[in-house]
Amino acid sequence: MIDVIPDDMAGGRAPGNRAGFVALIGEPNAGKSTLLNKMVGAKVSIVTHKVQTTRARIRGVAMEGQSQIVFVDTPGLFRPRRRLDRAMVAAAWGGAADADVIVLLIEAHRGLTDGVAAIIDSMKDRIPQGQQVALAINKIDRVKSEVLLALAQAMSEAFPFAETFMISAEKGYGVDKLKKWLAGQIPEGAWFYPEDQIADLPLRMIAAETTREKLTLRLHEELPYQLTVETEKWEDKPDGSTRIDQLIYVMRDGHKGIVLGNKGETIKSIGQAARIEIMEFLGRPVHLFLQVKVRPNWLEEPERYSEMGLEFKDGN
Repeated sequence: MIDVIPDDMAGGRAPGNRAGFVALIGEPNAGKSTLLNKMVGAKVSIVTHKVQTTRARIRGVAMEGQSQIVFVDTPGLFRPRRRLDRAMVAAAWGGAADADVIVLLIEAHRGLTDGVAAIIDSMKDRIPQGQQVALAINKIDRVKSEVLLALAQAMSEAFPFAETFMISAEKGYGVDKLKKWLAGQIPEGAWFYPEDQIADLPLRMIAAETTREKLTLRLHEELPYQLTVETEKWEDKPDGSTRIDQLIYVMRDGHKGIVLGNKGETIKSIGQAARIEIMEFLGRPVHLFLQVKVRPNWLEEPERYSEMGLEFKDGN
């Protein structure tokens, strides 16, 4: 696990340094993971076209001048139905409440949806008084300027945002301006991490999330939400390579067949894609071994939630 380095070791005591936490919140699939990866300059969070793919609060660390911005990419906020849903939403609000600055991300082409309105109502109750909240209107390339201006006006009437930014997280438009503003808002103080560290997730979890992303991209619409990936073993070998053994838990025998594919072709291609990305992230050769297990009740097991960095709550 990558732990926080003491201030004197992190090299962050220089006068004028700033360090703080920024929570990215919004509806599922609003572009939070894409924005996080763009800010950090590397891929630290799952990005797919399917909603609700971010399960744990993923911290990415970005430098801007003398400011160290620690981004918390929260699960999308939505109306929870299952235990896992409730754990994800609780993690999202927990990350927001603990942050120095909050950025609410909405999609320009969807506008002020019922979901966004519900998030704004919740912010009024859940966010401490005086905490700064910025609005980032994402995917601005999808709408005309007059639509953007009308949306910005409607949002400013709905909540007293500190600033409003027009961005495209995917293409990078407006991202630098948002990053510079955030760098000036976080508190003065020593950096939490070494300057070259980009994430504080354990490497085991980053590897598991990478494999889960490849499964999500490849498989049917519903199945990705009924599986999870855990890194069972991690062995750094003398030759400089790393062996990673992962378990893919599914809920039914039929799901196992889908993940494996005809003659194991699906799991093989998923493993190859995940191995290449993990290898690029670690900067060393990787040997990845995947095993699929049927575990009907994994959604009700506290251990699975701990592996995802979520809190398991009793009750339905």
